[in-house]
Amino acid sequence: MKELYLVRHAKSSWKSKAVSDFERPLNKRGKRDAPFMAKLIREQKIKPDLIISSPSNRALTTAKIFSEQMGYPFEDLLLETKLYEASSSEILEVLRNINSTIDSVMIFAHNPGLTDLANFLSNDRFENIPTCGIVSLHFDDDLWQELDGNSCRFLFFEYPKKYF
Repeated sequence: MKELYLVRHAKSSWKSKAVSDFERPLNKRGKRDAPFMAKLIREQKIKPDLIISSPSNRALTTAKIFSEQMGYPFEDLLLETKLYEASSSEILEVLRNINSTIDSVMIFAHNPGLTDLANFLSNDRFENIPTCGIVSLHFDDDLWQELDGNSCRFLFFEYPKKYF
């Protein structure tokens, strides 16, 4: 039995055209939403065995905020360059390479790849995973390599605008 948490990075700033897409920081709303959503996850006593993040500034900052709230050692966080601008199939490839001893994974990445992946893995349909949105899925197999279309059961979908 595996648990998968797909987390889209918090809202980022478009203020400076001099900053590359990769380096964009969180904006005011992102800095509000990430700690709020991380606390919501902590209160549900969710603590993943592994956190994997895109190395982009906005994704990594969001992952750091979540790891701090959950008591997950930031130095154990795995950076995966393939997650930046990844398609659903590229994210799936990262997930399928996780060691089977890991039962719970939280992945921080970007749209449209995350929303497409959630729709592929589950019978539930998501129009869009908004910034700082979290989709939780349950996978009955013992091997991440067996992740496939409609192989997961939807558990929950949380996002900031449900609360603000």
